[in-house]
Amino acid sequence: MADIQKSLTELLDINGSIAACIVDSNSGMVLGKAGDGIDLDLAAAVNTEVVSAKKRAIKELKLEDSIDDILITLNRQYHIISPVTSNPDLFIYLVLNKSVANLALARIKVNSVESSLTI
Repeated sequence: MADIQKSLTELLDINGSIAACIVDSNSGMVLGKAGDGIDLDLAAAVNTEVVSAKKRAIKELKLEDSIDDILITLNRQYHIISPVTSNPDLFIYLVLNKSVANLALARIKVNSVESSLTI
């Protein structure tokens, strides 16, 4: 079991990691953040809308499923959004440098951190 700060430290240890935060998806507020190079407060608020839209789409399509993670690929970055299984109102947001990061390993590490996160 890991607290927010320890979890963020583990996320920033991922090769290519730029910034990470834990977000309350009901309010868009950041519960903890680490790293730099991106306005994490603004990113949290905007990505809360992304998570909400995907949840609505799942409901409207009657998929009876849930989000494992959301990957947004930009020209120079990967953005990973991963809901916290133990608390679906929270999600992890991680920004990676695309030229350095190993996406598969990063996703495995995010899942590991997410599963041990305690709030």
